[in-house]
Parts: sequence; structure tokens; C-alpha cells
Amino acid sequence: MLRILCLVLCGLLTTARADPGALLRLGMDIMNREVQNAMDESHILEKMAAEAGKKRPGMKPIKGITNLKVKDVQLPVITLNFVPEVGIFQCVSTGMTITGKSFMGGNMEIIVVLNITATNRLLQDEEMGLPMFKSEGCEVILVSVKTNLPSNMLPKVINKFLDSTLHKVLPGLMCPAIDAVLGYVNKKWANANAPMPVGQMGTVKYVLTSIPTTTASYIQVDFSPVVQQHEGSIIQLADAGEALEFPEDYAEGSSQLLLSAAFLTAELALLQKSFDVNVQDTTIGELPPQTTETLARFIPEVAEAYPKRKPLVTQIRINKPLEVTMKTGKSLLHLHGTMEMFAAQQPGKALAPLFLLETHFNLKIQYSVRENRLQMATSLDRLLSLSRGSSSIGAYNEKELTGFITDFLQEAYIPAINDVLQVGLPLPDFLDMNYNLAELNIVENALVLDLKLD
Repeated sequence: MLRILCLVLCGLLTTARADPGALLRLGMDIMNREVQNAMDESHILEKMAAEAGKKRPGMKPIKGITNLKVKDVQLPVITLNFVPEVGIFQCVSTGMTITGKSFMGGNMEIIVVLNITATNRLLQDEEMGLPMFKSEGCEVILVSVKTNLPSNMLPKVINKFLDSTLHKVLPGLMCPAIDAVLGYVNKKWANANAPMPVGQMGTVKYVLTSIPTTTASYIQVDFSPVVQQHEGSIIQLADAGEALEFPEDYAEGSSQLLLSAAFLTAELALLQKSFDVNVQDTTIGELPPQTTETLARFIPEVAEAYPKRKPLVTQIRINKPLEVTMKTGKSLLHLHGTMEMFAAQQPGKALAPLFLLETHFNLKIQYSVRENRLQMATSLDRLLSLSRGSSSIGAYNEKELTGFITDFLQEAYIPAINDVLQVGLPLPDFLDMNYNLAELNIVENALVLDLKLD
């Protein structure tokens, strides 16, 4: 009984586990930018300085100093270091001038240079499912102190006074600045797991697989994207077989986003119905006129059935799940379907079926980013197979159509597919990331976006 229960539990755990379809590696380049931007945008040190002289509930007066004010806050210098399995160690170096009335009755001025240090622990917000930083162990370390107190005073008296004053004022004044900056950074994750549309066909949502992990060189965020059709059903990502990994040849401190081939396959599955195309134009690009007369050059049986020229109508249907594959430097879209040819009759009359072909062909994919969405453009790679299905004109040699079908796909079908793909695929919305600057590389089973700063 115990063995059966164990097997059941193991099966449940295996089913519940979600393999990441996208990986995000945040290097120090992006983290430095975000913390610096948060410090600049919040003007938090200046705000803290303005609050210094205000009376607040529960705050005891400092003996020996009245009319406390803080001015001349220096532009902070921020230093960050990754702490493995924890988050980021942060040091903010700045300076300021503290003024007030001293215990001697005169105006006092203390010029302070200090470091504010804290460990920013990286967690996952349980309610929102988003990454979040939380500061721990904030300390204020004095680097230098200068004062206008009379030099003839006993040094021990001055030092005791300054030590008592600064240790009472500075932690309560400066440490909230760390929390405020982290609040700004955390807000920039707010939209990371919001559903994003893929045209009118469905949505993609980037859901965290687990709590982000921190190493000595980067933070890694694993996503299990949820690809959902408009009517509500979820498209499952195929098992990639091997664990996703970033290539090792990126510069230390840089940032990358990796999208698996399985994830891109699921996203394109949202658009698969739009890959069914009807072509009824007789003039298409460089192709010969799309008529029974042209078709009869390859299949004489068509001329026997239709001695008078009729316009052709071609219907392409993708009847198997499409698939994106990736080898280093090359990505393919595999399509299996049917191509059925019809002869157009008089207006109002039904189309006359000629024959149906089973087809398998690959499209080569070129990737780019526009308006922060992943764009794809395709071209014909190979027509892999062509086999005869139903026919109203009798037996014929379908191999004679290889060139005709290849040209048709390139000139008529692929432009229609590229029009569909212009909708673009959404990328994770986090930290105001500008993907338009990214360098794209196709690696084994994945597309990597090497993220660049503005």
C-alpha cells in the first residue's frame, strides 16, 4: 500500500512540474541601471533630507542639537555585488551637511561622508507571483566627519557628541532610502506575468517557475509561459527533452533572454488556423497564369478534363501541429498539410475539384524585434514530400508538379504567412526593457536575445 501511495504522489509531482519555456539572465549591467534609475527617479535622498527636520510620531529629540536640518546631499555612487543564493549586496556612497543649534548655543555644521549598506534579498511575491527585493541588515558607516565646533574643545567630548548624534540621526534618515529604491525596482516587475495578446487568437503569460536564483555573476529567472487560445484552452509546451541552458560565450555581467523552440511552437499554434489559405488570383508575382492551361503543361490529364481554360483556385490546409526547430544558426518551421486544386466554374457554381496533394515543407525563419515584439519572416527552405491524394482527373504523376508547387509556395503561400506573422510575439514586460536593441542568436533548440542597454 505504501509503495502504491508513493507512486501516486510521485506521479502527481511529475505532472505538476513545469519545465521553463523561457529563461531570463539578469547581469549586473541591467541591475546597475535599474537601481541607479530608481535612485534618480525617486529623488529619495533629497526627500529624506527634507524630512529630517520634521517632527515624527515616536521620534525622540536628540540631546545637544536642535533645529536639525540636512542639506547639500551629494550625488550617490552605487555599488552592487551579487550574493549567491541570496540576492544583491548594495552600497550607496554619499555625503551631506547636517546643521542645527549645538549644545553650546551656536550654529553647528557637520559635513559627513558615509556608506549605506544593505543586503537586498531576492524573493517571490506569493500573492502576485512576481520577483521582489527586500532589504535586510541596513547599516550606515561613517567614512569621514568634519565639524565647525571649536577646535579648543576636548576631542573626547566632540567625538562622543558626534558619535551619539550621528548614530541616532543617520540610520533612521538613510535606511528608508534603500527600501524606497527597492520599491521602485519592484514596481517595474508589475506587468511581467500579465496576459499579452497575440493578435485576436490568444494570449501569452510569462509565469515564474520558481523563486529566481542568484549566482556570483547573474540572477536567473525561469518562466513557464502559459499560451492560451482565445476560447480559453491552454496549449501545452512539448517536452524539450534536454534542459535549457545559456551558451557560455556571452560577456560576464551581460543579460540575455532565452526562448525555447517548444515555446515558440506553442505561440505559433495560436496562429495555425490563419495558415490555411485560399488562393484564387490568376496573376501572382512571377508565376505563370494560374489556369488549367498552365497546369496541363505538367499534367496532361487536366487538359483532357478541361479543354477550355479555367481559372485555378488553390486551397492549402495545415492539418498537423506545426513545429519550430532550431540548430545553431538556423531555425525552421515544419508544416504538414494538403494542397487542393479546383477549377473555377461560372459565377454562382461550385468549384470543380481537380486533385488533392499531401505535402510536407519547411520554411526558414528569420527573427528580429520591432516595437518590443518578436518578429518572424519566412522563406521556403525545402519541399520535403509531395504525394497524391484524391483525384477527379484520374491517375497522374505528382512528381511532375514539384517545380510548380515549389514556385507556388514561394510566390503565393509564403507572403500570406508572413502577413499573418506580422502580428509579432510578446516578450516579457519587466524593468522597462527595450528589446529593440537586442542581438539575436539561434542556438540549439532556442533563440537567445542578447539584451543591450539604451
